[in-house]
Amino acid sequence: MTAMSAASGPAGRRTRTPSTDVERELVCAAEVVLVRDGPAAVTVRAVAAEAGIAPMGVYNRLGGKPGLVDALLIRGFDLLFAAITGAVDDDPLQRLRTSGVRYRDFALANRHYYAVMFEGAIPHESTSLVVAEHAAAAFGALVRHVENAAAAGAITAPDPAEAAMQIWSAVHGAVALELQGLVLTADAAATYTGLLDVILRGLAAA
Repeated sequence: MTAMSAASGPAGRRTRTPSTDVERELVCAAEVVLVRDGPAAVTVRAVAAEAGIAPMGVYNRLGGKPGLVDALLIRGFDLLFAAITGAVDDDPLQRLRTSGVRYRDFALANRHYYAVMFEGAIPHESTSLVVAEHAAAAFGALVRHVENAAAAGAITAPDPAEAAMQIWSAVHGAVALELQGLVLTADAAATYTGLLDVILRGLAAA
């Protein structure tokens, strides 16, 4: 389908594809290129070809490559948000721990997204306010897990946002090492879950 393709309208007339549909197709095409070919392959020309439109359509609909990158960042942080909020254990402390496990699962299953989100795999001069909002929502999900665990008396966290930032810093570092093949233990998963247990014990002791 192209930006100028048409669908049947009243009395057999042809109507243009709605702008929102074109934008959705472009974002889907960008995701396909990213997952299939990696961050370096995400270009205006490649995404336009995947979507079946002229490259100018990318500029008209999304503002060129910066808009494509923003769209991928939004999608990535939404996937991360879903991973963190998908921890639904009844016990608040276990829910917090599971959210940490799911963070690693997200990173390993979405390496290219993770590279774009946190490793600057696609050069991007600035982050839009919309992207920042989606990133903040993902972090906010972790903060709420901390708040719930603290409210249940499972951990001590006078400042839930500070505790969440400490947790994220630790698990992000562990995941980054694993993605780079720098885990020097025999079982990376066991090392990671051991780290989660150390973090939670520390919060409980505090």
